[in-house]
Amino acid sequence: MKPIVSLLLLAVAFAALAGEATAPRPTDLAHDILPLIKQRCAECHTNGKYQGGLSLDDRAAIIKSKAIVIGKSARSVLLQRITATDPARRMPPVGEPLTAEQVALFKAWIDAGMPWEEGFTFKKTVYSAPLKLRTVILPPVRNGRDHPVDRLVGQYFAKHRIKPPEPLDDVAFTRRLWLDLVGLLPPSPLVGEGRDEGDRRTALIRRLLADRRAFADNWLAFWNDLLRNEYVGTGYIDGGRKAITSWLYRALLDNKSYDLFVRELISPNAESEGFIRGLKWRGRVNASQVIELQFAQNVSQVFFGINLKCASCHDSFVDHWKLADAYGLAAVVADEPLEINRCDKPTGQFARPRFVLPELGDIDAGSPKLKRLEQLASLVTSPENGRFSRTIVNRIWHRLLGRGLVHPVDAMDTAPWCEEVLDYLAGYLIDNGYDLKKLIEHICRSRTYQSKSVGRASSPTSGEDARPTRPTSDFVFRGPETKRLTAEQFMDGVYLITGAGPTAPAPPVVALFARIPELPPSLLVRATLVNSDLLMRSLGRPNREQVVTSRPEQLTTLQALDLSNGQILHDLVTRGADNLLRANQLAARSDLINELYLRALSRRPSPAELLAARELLGESVTAEGLADLLWSIFMLPEFQLVR
Repeated sequence: MKPIVSLLLLAVAFAALAGEATAPRPTDLAHDILPLIKQRCAECHTNGKYQGGLSLDDRAAIIKSKAIVIGKSARSVLLQRITATDPARRMPPVGEPLTAEQVALFKAWIDAGMPWEEGFTFKKTVYSAPLKLRTVILPPVRNGRDHPVDRLVGQYFAKHRIKPPEPLDDVAFTRRLWLDLVGLLPPSPLVGEGRDEGDRRTALIRRLLADRRAFADNWLAFWNDLLRNEYVGTGYIDGGRKAITSWLYRALLDNKSYDLFVRELISPNAESEGFIRGLKWRGRVNASQVIELQFAQNVSQVFFGINLKCASCHDSFVDHWKLADAYGLAAVVADEPLEINRCDKPTGQFARPRFVLPELGDIDAGSPKLKRLEQLASLVTSPENGRFSRTIVNRIWHRLLGRGLVHPVDAMDTAPWCEEVLDYLAGYLIDNGYDLKKLIEHICRSRTYQSKSVGRASSPTSGEDARPTRPTSDFVFRGPETKRLTAEQFMDGVYLITGAGPTAPAPPVVALFARIPELPPSLLVRATLVNSDLLMRSLGRPNREQVVTSRPEQLTTLQALDLSNGQILHDLVTRGADNLLRANQLAARSDLINELYLRALSRRPSPAELLAARELLGESVTAEGLADLLWSIFMLPEFQLVR
């Protein structure tokens, strides 16, 4: 790969780095702006009361009111009114004026592009999902769409007057399915021959799900993110953190039922206890980050889509969860009486162990800790707990179709775009013994999954060109959304094509594999099994010190720099070119180009692409020319996206 450096990208990067040293603390929407709006503005400008035509319900309403010029606080009417000295013009009109610090928060927020939490609104909604799953009545079969998901989605499309997306052809379906289920590029663009389309595709779905090793290797990244599990990092050296890799990998390899999977995390054995042990930070930490509160936050977020982070410090400003909810759940795992702290200050009151969904039952506060954890595990995984099954269904749907039925995926207190699809699939999961592979197969067999992607519905949330994001209540489903390859999928694709990947997994994984003699073989050492590097980190692989339920979906400046000029990718394509040149010494240029395109994109190059590739390689193929061709292919959106 020729090291062509973009001066513009470098200038942007260095400017950003230089700014880090002097930039003030960025405003925190949840802790700085929303409480301020609630305390001083909400009475007159939210939830149906819009004096002067100003609504502060959500970002879209604020933009529509034209009270703020995004990125330009000095030109914003809102800032002019809150700094006015004339009592007739000043806002708020009642009480003391905003302090200089409060004005500065509003100013910084506007200048930063008015960032907002997707889906949050001050406007109260009447939506409240029943805890128990609804009984879903399937609509009649129309146009040959007999799959239950297609019948429900077809009814939704008819209601919203939406034309269903076109179906994927076999090549596109095969590529999507391989990447979604096992995280690899398909070795052949063909699904199979000699059967009708439905049988061919069903056979491929089942074959990939039956590949225990490839499935586990791929989905390990999903669960490592969700359960904050990693091979190295903060806390592992001094005993402040414990990995669950051995337990987790075996659970995926054996397709452990999801209810048992979660019970063993909450009421753990020696191999799975790392999840509830959290991460013990060195030194003094905020009271909301002690191990017990981490437990409450992680259990509620991962298994219920509930965000208790705000409620771990004070009653939440963004939803109905209270400080008592967070501390009640935290007390379940506490070894000693747990004193409640409000905003990091002791209250003198002590938490009583209790469940966040008391309708399902309670925890015996007098029981020893192990017994309390058993009781909690039973309540969490109860078939009567629709919140539990809905949340994992929503996460799987998001993973496969690019956007959750409820979105964001941790906003399960908001309405899904289709309640019937969510509750039908949650019921299907329960009826099939919480078998996640059966759930994945069921979704993948639907025409809804097998449809062409429709692009992304999200939009920028900051800067002058920002448009309001679309919460689930305003979202209209039109088909699967285009997804980016995960960091691990991108790296595995590069490893497969170049033959230049790692030679051994991370040491903890090596030790694990030594204890699984029946482990099926693998074509390569997968990116999920090695320690993260700077390229994977810039492509979105998190450090996993916190629960991560979704990764960034937009290309960043850092990613552009690493992909265009980064040393790691440069070394991979350089070594890969040498490998390919040695293996294809007698191959004609056109044959080599065709093979690379088939392997990377599941298609042959167009005449124009073939001509350009031949010119890039030159009359006599060299390692340098081949490296340039590899890099050019890896930079194609067609390679980096799952359509």
